[in-house]
Amino acid sequence: MSQAPLIVVGTGVAGWSTVREFRKLDTATPVMLITTDSGDFYAKPTLSNAYAQKRTPAQLVTTPAAKMVETLGITLMAHTQVLSFDPAARTVTLQSSAGVQTLAFRQLVLATGAHPIRVPLAGDAADAVQSVNTLDDFAAFHQALGVDASLPDSGKGKTVVVMGAGLIGCEFANDLAQAGVHVHVSDLALRPLAALLPEAASQQLETALAGLGIEWHFGTSVAKVEHGEGKRLSVTLSDGRSLVADCVLSAIGLRADTELALSAGLVCERGVVVNVLLETSAPGVYALGDCVQYESAGQRTLPYVMPVMTAARALAATLAGTPTEVVFPLMPVSVKTPALPLVVAAAHPAVGGDWEAEGGEGAWRFVDKAGVQRGFVLAGKSTARRMEMSKLTTP
Repeated sequence: MSQAPLIVVGTGVAGWSTVREFRKLDTATPVMLITTDSGDFYAKPTLSNAYAQKRTPAQLVTTPAAKMVETLGITLMAHTQVLSFDPAARTVTLQSSAGVQTLAFRQLVLATGAHPIRVPLAGDAADAVQSVNTLDDFAAFHQALGVDASLPDSGKGKTVVVMGAGLIGCEFANDLAQAGVHVHVSDLALRPLAALLPEAASQQLETALAGLGIEWHFGTSVAKVEHGEGKRLSVTLSDGRSLVADCVLSAIGLRADTELALSAGLVCERGVVVNVLLETSAPGVYALGDCVQYESAGQRTLPYVMPVMTAARALAATLAGTPTEVVFPLMPVSVKTPALPLVVAAAHPAVGGDWEAEGGEGAWRFVDKAGVQRGFVLAGKSTARRMEMSKLTTP
């Protein structure tokens, strides 16, 4: 490339969406995407309901990388690691099968995502605990569990222990149970989705998932994982109870991947700190997605798809020469728990207030001290009220 390209690090939804939006505005500037995997495009939320959709890991790919490259007219460096970047010199240093090389960039976008939080565990099979955050992770879990969702009752006789009763843990538990897998869920909290739901909604979710055969273990956590008989695992909880499982899935949360940004001297807190233009503390270096702490969201991380799409559109305009502040609208999240469908619009954690039941069964609103509705939760049939409740909510 004779002209220094726009370089995007990461080909998740954040990276690909930024390039798609940028190409709508600028078809001439060279663009390079760098990724440690194949670069195939898939929707990350489908990882936690693939069994219900009866889809294999390969079937989750919606657009192969080669097609994305052809359509967008970009250069993709797959299976390549960014070792470092120099914001002042505007260069990145890469390592691939071809060796180490240094390239110049016009602008740099970090879309490095997040890593699953891993807690230290005792036992000779602690390293067998799996997390699912990428398509490759899901493929490894799918193979280890050996359940073919396209075959009726293929999950019968299989057991999975899920660590964490948060959003991802509950979604995976629901999905696996629908495939006939016996699921145990452990969490130090006393109810599912305790950080997001009012107690009454949480209890409804607990009951609905228990109806699928899911066993809850609240107020405790996985302490030890050991090799058991055959290929099975022996799992000991912190309260002393023992479980036998085919797989242990850790779903206790994500931590923004700030390693590359920190090594370049960028300001990072809970994520890479960006301003309203999504620019980091280094001029010409931008970031979005799960790796970011957004000024426009009150210094929060927003690990969901809707914020990524909003951020990508604003960032693309800025990269194309029209500085555009990202403004996040109210973005309710649909929780993929078919046993009890949920829509959650969470208030900012710093907002004080209380949950109130609203308009009958299955609806709650979060009201601040001034009486203003700042969030809501809808369950079951009440999820149809999403638009109505959104109009009544002040972000």
